[in-house]
Order: sequence, then structure tokens, then C-alpha cells
Amino acid sequence: MTVDVVNAENKKVGSVDLSDEVFGGRVKTDLIHESVVRANAAERRGTHATKTRAMVSGSGRKPWRQKGTGRARVGEIRNPLWRKGGTVFGPQPRSYEYHLPKKVEKGALRAALTQKLRDGSVTVVDALSVGEIKTKAAAEMLKRLGVEGGAKRASSALLVDVKPDDKLSLSLRNIEGVRILASNRVSARDIVNARRLVLTQAAIEKLQEALG
Repeated sequence: MTVDVVNAENKKVGSVDLSDEVFGGRVKTDLIHESVVRANAAERRGTHATKTRAMVSGSGRKPWRQKGTGRARVGEIRNPLWRKGGTVFGPQPRSYEYHLPKKVEKGALRAALTQKLRDGSVTVVDALSVGEIKTKAAAEMLKRLGVEGGAKRASSALLVDVKPDDKLSLSLRNIEGVRILASNRVSARDIVNARRLVLTQAAIEKLQEALG
């Protein structure tokens, strides 16, 4: 499979061959799902907490003697059965992060890239850079490439390069819904969340080398 390579003016300057092993396989949505769930879990803050009987305020003295009063036995007013007592087995701060096998992550990334390519949502450029740190310059370049910002729930575009240009990265900060990532940092979730995927020719070569 061959796709066109365009420049910043959206004019064809060449072509690049895509590996069938990376871009021509079956789209395994189950792998994409597993990768997205893992990425979401890793970002959970996990700061929830409840107070145990050791943490709630109150005396640790036994309210009354064990036997002879006719009342139920109780050790302290902080016990979980009483109002304002501690919580048993309540949530405590924890990390939800876990890891998937490398084969699963690579398979998910291959599937996400293949799906975007079949949807016609992939643009390959020879380079991604701007001459100065200026939001207007970056916005004009994106417009020429058919990319627009402004999405709230999902990224309008994901730009991928081997090493993102510093000037372009700073210029894109004020454009909502547009992100730029290094090719070795991109995940399946990043790709499926983007409406448009813009990759440099060098980034495609690196991805094919890593996922092949």
C-alpha cells in the first residue's frame, strides 16, 4: 500500500510505502478496548478515602462494663456499628495502574492505525515545523492540511513526529483539541480519540520499525 506525502502547503511531494503487517491487518477492536481501558485506569487519581475506627474522633474508653447492664457489649464509641463510627473495608488511596503484555499494546496500536487509515483520516507530511513560536502560524498550517481545532471531548487532530518541533509544540498550546506527540509515546487511545491523524514520513518509518 502506498500513500501520498504532502508538504506544509498540502501539495504532494512524494509517496511512502506502508507495511501490510502494520497497516494491512485485521482491526482487532478487542485489543484497542483493552489498551484504552488500561490508559484510562492509569490516569485515575485514586485519592478516595474513608476513615477507619482508628481515624475517627472519639474516645477509646469502654462506655460501660462488659456484663451486668443488660445492654449490648461495646468496646468504644468509634466502632463501625455506631453512628459517626469508623468505616469497615472502605476505599483507601490506591493506584489503578496496571500493565498489559507488550504484544497486546503493539497489536492495539497497529489496529488503531489501520482503522484510521481505512477511514481516510490519515495525512502524511514530509515535516512538521513552524518558523516562529506563533499560534497563528500553526493554525494556518493546520488549516491548509485540513485540520481544525475546537473539539471539547475528543481531539480534533493528533500530530505525530519522531521528535516534535519545540516551536510547533509551543505554538499549538493555545489551539484546543490539537496535540503533538513523539512516535515512541503515542498509544492506541491517542489515535482513536483523534478525528484526524497527521504523521510525518519519519514517524511512519519509526512506527513500522517498532510494530513490524
